[in-house]
Amino acid sequence: MRITVDLNKCNDHGQCVFSAPAVFSLDDDGKLTFRRQAAGSYVSGDLDESLRDDVEEAADVCPLQAITVED
Repeated sequence: MRITVDLNKCNDHGQCVFSAPAVFSLDDDGKLTFRRQAAGSYVSGDLDESLRDDVEEAADVCPLQAITVED
């Protein structure tokens, strides 16, 4: 499983951090930490299947639907 975060849609609301803190975090400036690694979109490496429920919840609660989960 991988995630894709559309950083053009994301406004750093942080709801994903509450749902899946093992995957998402905000930096000291309140920005999603993936912004340091990517522009436009961020595609994760393979994530452990045990994180699926949390990651799917994070995608569901994202106010801008910027997160997609891929198998």
